Amino acid sequence: MSAPRLKVVLTRRLPDAVETRLRELFDAELNLTDTPMDRATLEAAVARADVLIPTITDAIDAELIAAAGPRLKMIANFGAGVDHIDVETAVGRGLIVTNTPGVLTEDTADLAMGLILAVSRRIVEGAQVVAEGRFEGWTPTWMTGRKLWGKRLGIVGMGRIGQGLARRARAFGMQVHYHNRKPVPDMVAEELGATYWDDLDQMLSRMDIISLNCPATKETHHLLSAERLARLQPHALLINTARGELIDEAALAEAVARRAIAGVGLDVYEHEPAIHPGLLGLANVVLLPHLGSATIEARQDMGDRVIVNILTFQNGHRPPDRVIPAMF
Repeated sequence: MSAPRLKVVLTRRLPDAVETRLRELFDAELNLTDTPMDRATLEAAVARADVLIPTITDAIDAELIAAAGPRLKMIANFGAGVDHIDVETAVGRGLIVTNTPGVLTEDTADLAMGLILAVSRRIVEGAQVVAEGRFEGWTPTWMTGRKLWGKRLGIVGMGRIGQGLARRARAFGMQVHYHNRKPVPDMVAEELGATYWDDLDQMLSRMDIISLNCPATKETHHLLSAERLARLQPHALLINTARGELIDEAALAEAVARRAIAGVGLDVYEHEPAIHPGLLGLANVVLLPHLGSATIEARQDMGDRVIVNILTFQNGHRPPDRVIPAMF
């Protein structure tokens, strides 16, 4: 007699191929409406599941983990970031926590580079002019932006995505600088032509463009505070494709309003999906709806990694993408 299949609960809709494979392998409960689970629904899910597959829209905090039933053994996150999960509490209770790192590196780096181009060359603003029928022909001084060649890019967080962005920036002739908890290996720094800054404040005040590519932790909450935003040069551009909590959004809106920062490109927000009203409708601000990993390939690969992690756990082995508190 075969062992009962794992009860796997998905909190959101995943790609069809991923959901089909999950149904083939496990007793998978899908969220066909793709409506984010409210608190009561999440509590009911962790009470009956062997494995929960949450996403960034789910707050898996200590209180929710305490409400979990004895069956719950694993939280297999669909996504690389786990700041929405109380990993320490989960691991303390004996739960396995996994994520899906690496598979969205190139896609998010692409988007960061895209935002740099969009803000510096006023691409969204120009497209809007054409769409509204306001284009009356070329003139020498109209819609001028700034070239990227020779500009200094300061990357905050030189992990996989930061390094991916650095490679793209090098292809555009930019000078790469970075701040990280520690320097990257010499071989990587040499490949990227990257200059390390151990003092973030000093780097911020010297860059033409700042890109945030670090995780959200207690230490990085409001990493760019009002005080740090004031260190940026008036011609500087600020890009964030990491986590909204890294920036004091109210302070950013105030800085943009008085033109203390030349341009901003955001894919994530402090109180997502809400966006500070002071950032809306500005020509020098490009706002995207959290598209960092939004490619067909990345979302499929993320689902595949979730399945591999669950299967490895089911077979009595350590999942390849296990997350532990010591990582943060």
